[in-house]
Amino acid sequence: MIKTPTRRITLEEFLQLPETKPASEYINGEIIQKPMPQGKHSTIQGELVTNINSVVKPGKIARAFPELRCTFGGRSIVPDVAVFAWQRIPVDEKGNIANVFNTYPDWTIEILSPDQSTTRVTRNILHCLNHGSSLGWLIDPEESSVLVYPPNQQPIYLENEQDILPVPELVKDLHLTLGQLFDWLKL
Repeated sequence: MIKTPTRRITLEEFLQLPETKPASEYINGEIIQKPMPQGKHSTIQGELVTNINSVVKPGKIARAFPELRCTFGGRSIVPDVAVFAWQRIPVDEKGNIANVFNTYPDWTIEILSPDQSTTRVTRNILHCLNHGSSLGWLIDPEESSVLVYPPNQQPIYLENEQDILPVPELVKDLHLTLGQLFDWLKL
């Protein structure tokens, strides 16, 4: 995580700045740049988006987006995977997916990168839950574990290959075990 040493700015000022690569987030008046995704992170992210969309996109139930800026509740964050119910996806005047998402994701998924602050990532998940998200995941590829954050209850720690990953009702037809998730990392 790279913290840009600058004066505190407003959310409106932050949103006027050019995008960075990797993305920067706006949290409590500070700009915090996310780490560059590496192999494990990128692999899990791509497979998750593909697998979630294969289940929910055909029926226009929901859609998973990688690295999508979501601005709400005084923050502008970029979850690794943001899942939105179909009817909540912002559209432009032509009926196409909008560029700007000024709302929370229904399901937020973060994948921990080496040297990334677990606390900062957890704060983003909790921010989403406090503003309407129905579930959060924190995937740790190095530990082969997932912390599941249901709203208004204690997190669930999953570490066994046969553990079935809880998903929001919106994505109830997605059936994935911890072992299947981390098998994506094998060649």
